[in-house]
Amino acid sequence: MRIVQTKHAVVQEELLAPFGFKGGYIDELWQSVVLLANETGEIGAGTGVQSVLWSDADVFTRLGGQKGNEIMARMTTAALDAARGKEFSDPFALLEHVLPQVYEYGRGHSHPDLRLTFALNSLVPVDFASWQLFARQSGISSFDQLIPEEYRAPLSSRHSALASTPLIPYGMPEEEIIRLLEEGYFVLKIKLGADPKQNGDRSEMLEWDKQRLETVHRLAGERSSEFTESGRIVYYLDANGRYDHKDRLLSLLEHADRIGALERIVLLEEPFPENDETEVADLPVRIAADESVHNEEDALARIELGYGAIALKPVAKTLSVSLKMAKLAHERGIPCFCADLTAIPWMVDWNKNVAARLKPIPGLKTGLLESNGHQNYRRWEEMRRHHPHGQAEWTESTRGIFRLTEAFYSVNGGILDRSEAYEQIATQGDRRG
Repeated sequence: MRIVQTKHAVVQEELLAPFGFKGGYIDELWQSVVLLANETGEIGAGTGVQSVLWSDADVFTRLGGQKGNEIMARMTTAALDAARGKEFSDPFALLEHVLPQVYEYGRGHSHPDLRLTFALNSLVPVDFASWQLFARQSGISSFDQLIPEEYRAPLSSRHSALASTPLIPYGMPEEEIIRLLEEGYFVLKIKLGADPKQNGDRSEMLEWDKQRLETVHRLAGERSSEFTESGRIVYYLDANGRYDHKDRLLSLLEHADRIGALERIVLLEEPFPENDETEVADLPVRIAADESVHNEEDALARIELGYGAIALKPVAKTLSVSLKMAKLAHERGIPCFCADLTAIPWMVDWNKNVAARLKPIPGLKTGLLESNGHQNYRRWEEMRRHHPHGQAEWTESTRGIFRLTEAFYSVNGGILDRSEAYEQIATQGDRRG
């Protein structure tokens, strides 16, 4: 796979309302679009979401969203410069070649302790484009064929339904939570770690988190679901590394137990900062790793600390890295699931193809896919039209479920098809401001 031509553009997408997590708020997300072409003129297109606050909150705090987005966009361009004119055996090789250079570029333009996740976030559109180009020039027409043999074991399931998991961010009012429940959603992802007075006080954060969980649990009440082992609505908590020590987290879980919510928690994601090595095997809920895992070595380290699940993020850390982590987790009996990054419609189906083939998380009877873009983007319906199959039945959830018919599998959710809209965007250039 020789890369002879590249194109890159960025589109700024407004959100419907400020989106709160990691103690901060964002009101827009930049979308990155990449085209790669080989020597015979075949092309691959890839899209990405630049999530500065998620990938490195320090960059967001130090430089702001605008500057952070500009740096990430330049890192994507640096990756294309590093790949152009080179030949690669497969997308894994391309990523391995550009990642160190892009990471060093990012460190030099932001801060020396830049999280590796920031670099991986910048490389998602490059990675997706390389997989699409690789499939096209290899004559591969299905996702199952695209995945190398050694990575297929963890992706051996074939779900006919996936739990569609919406996000409950800091600012969501009770009536919106009730609406989600009435629409049939049965796995609720609850953002924790708020900074209610914007003063960094972790004690106030803890009290806010307790009240938030209590509110959601009160609203979920006795509602039932046929897709969970308990027959009840279940919770997926995401702390985004905001808890500074185990005792504070135990206080939250003790409160959950007192109000009857503990048994409903199927996942608690990233309670501690990335460099924290607290053992979690003795905690009464399944702890999942997300931002702290950038490669197989990180995944193994978290598993040895007692983490009981791995969040795979093809839409945030590349498909290439996600496949490697899925393989390692599978070999050690650790379940995986697919988490979102406020992904746009076409990217959701890259995630969906992976999630459709993973075994269910304990506590659920079906696969799990977080998807919250429809809750947040102002132009969601327009972006659906950029998806080659954007109006297909599998692109929307019904009663909290994505139905994966044979039609979905026959066209791989559209991820290997051409998107004229995104190809045109990449060719025409940026749409900023």
